[in-house]
Amino acid sequence: MTSEQLGDAEARPARRRVTLTGISSRAWEHPADRGALTALRELRGFDDVVKALNAVWNERAYRLLFLGGAIRVDHRQYPRVHRLHAEAAAALDVPELPELYVRYDRALGGMCIGMAKPFIVVNSGTLELLDDEELRHLIGHELGHLLSGHAVYRTMLIILTEWAASMAWLPLGALAIRAIALALREWWRKAELSADRAGLLAGQDPAAALRLLMKLAGGGDLSEVDTAAFLEQAAEYERTGDLRDSVIKLRQVIGRTHPLPVARAAALRQWIDSGAYTRILAGEYPRRDDDRTASPSADAKEAAEFYRRAFAESQDPLTSLLRRLAGGASAVGEWLGEGVNRVRGRPRPTSSEGDPPEAG
Repeated sequence: MTSEQLGDAEARPARRRVTLTGISSRAWEHPADRGALTALRELRGFDDVVKALNAVWNERAYRLLFLGGAIRVDHRQYPRVHRLHAEAAAALDVPELPELYVRYDRALGGMCIGMAKPFIVVNSGTLELLDDEELRHLIGHELGHLLSGHAVYRTMLIILTEWAASMAWLPLGALAIRAIALALREWWRKAELSADRAGLLAGQDPAAALRLLMKLAGGGDLSEVDTAAFLEQAAEYERTGDLRDSVIKLRQVIGRTHPLPVARAAALRQWIDSGAYTRILAGEYPRRDDDRTASPSADAKEAAEFYRRAFAESQDPLTSLLRRLAGGASAVGEWLGEGVNRVRGRPRPTSSEGDPPEAG
């Protein structure tokens, strides 16, 4: 979809949303997200780790914290939010509406948290800054986290981060926990891209999805902001600068749980342009009933293919340098291999009598 088409979509009245009956979360999951989740679930003993963390995580107390300190959304409290919540859930064919709370926080944001029975929390500032279409997308984003099982691992990340802070006096233990948390953050950044796709499928309004990311970057007033220019900015961020900028960008992102807004906008636009979004709305998507027969090895291969393609196509200066170095090493390897083949293919020398030389 072009920028002009996205602009036209803003002007058109919202069309009737398609109910994606029985849709599997595999339809929107980013390959790197799904591959990482598959690898985690296939690890021997990982279920035991999840159960152990669940035992120490007092989910009942955490829910009571919001029950006592926030507002639970229903048809009487924040009815607008309740309606949008129900509409987003209907589009994704969510079997049961999870609890939704609004807490006082002026920042734009929300989260899906919990292990046994995840629930959604939306900041009060979000209601002030977003229109209906944008808020529907954000709620769909959090529903995507829930349906993909992300809430369990997000909760694990919270627990591990708290442990790392409390165990700072124990260097080796804290380092081990921080290493796990760092790996979970890398996965979570990909999980955010998955949830962005789920939000788009819930709201089915690409212009609103991009407006939300623009508001995350610049605030609520978009009267002087242009979608095409924002996407151009995202492309510039990807390719700009030299090796120093690449290292700086890596350092800026590595400790974050969310990709930067311009990077998310570029990734979502790329997914739309790939045709995947249109195909799903047309009914071409995997069903939940088939999840049990899905191949973990296929998920891992798809994740590996994503990283290979991203490495090959990236315009980032550091990645480009690594690609050139890899290409040079490959060329040297090919040259050496050809040299070995030439030596192996050369006729063996013979003695003056015509007999082959003796070995040794």
